[in-house]
Amino acid sequence: MADRNLYALHASICQTLAHPKRLEAIERLREGEMSVTDLAEALDISQPNLSQHLTLMRQKGIVTTRREGLNVHYRLASPKIVKACDLMREVLVEHLEAGAALARA
Repeated sequence: MADRNLYALHASICQTLAHPKRLEAIERLREGEMSVTDLAEALDISQPNLSQHLTLMRQKGIVTTRREGLNVHYRLASPKIVKACDLMREVLVEHLEAGAALARA
């Protein structure tokens, strides 16, 4: 039963990460904390739209927040999030390269 709960949680986190802007936000946050304003500008997305994405990511424990006056700053909850995204990207690149090699053959 514990395994099923873990699988359900894993699937929930993967669903949360299954959006290009959320992955791009993770990429930007890998360098460190950013204000929501700076992050919205870097991602070329409206602040309300970004806030919806970040709220979901915060609920799932992917990012954490720090308030400074009127500004909210976001950072990744764990450096392992970056490692997981990097590993998945490596798998995707290998897959694309294998497909390209097959097409050339």
